[in-house]
Amino acid sequence: MSEVLEKIIDNAGDHMKKAISHLETELSKIRAGKANPVILDGIHVDYYGAPTALSQVANVTVADARTLSIQPWEKNMLHAIEKAIIASNIGLNPQNDGNIIRLFLPPLTEERRKELCKKVNQEGEFAKVAVRNIRRDAIENIKKEQKDGLSEDEAKRGETRVQGVTDKYIVLVDQHCKDKDKEIMTI
Repeated sequence: MSEVLEKIIDNAGDHMKKAISHLETELSKIRAGKANPVILDGIHVDYYGAPTALSQVANVTVADARTLSIQPWEKNMLHAIEKAIIASNIGLNPQNDGNIIRLFLPPLTEERRKELCKKVNQEGEFAKVAVRNIRRDAIENIKKEQKDGLSEDEAKRGETRVQGVTDKYIVLVDQHCKDKDKEIMTI
């Protein structure tokens, strides 16, 4: 198989790998009833006028299975952190005791679990769309190479390999979503 074709297929595989890693990141932000500092990753605190990631202004730890503790490096940041958590709309109310902030994760109801499963499946669908778009781009590149002199048989073999890589990553997306659904529905 030609060098150009190999490059197109490898490039598509790399991009699909990135789509999977993005899916993993998004799924880790969906809380499954257990305390996990990752759910605070998207929160930015106003730190002397500059939006700064929460993890850069405070120490976030898991106190127990349903509690996160946030201890700011500077005591005067307590109010700003509390405000940022409330504004982030993650559905948790911070408890400020003057030294640290605690976030208590309520146990998930059946209805909330089903909502979270829908969100997981939505993220999975976004990842599948991304993988399919990468496949489309790779096949367009192969067709472009065919116009520039690549034989029809080589182009067909290349498209078949791109489809094989796509199928592999679609199965991975499904597996990640299935695992997360199982984690959420486990009481």
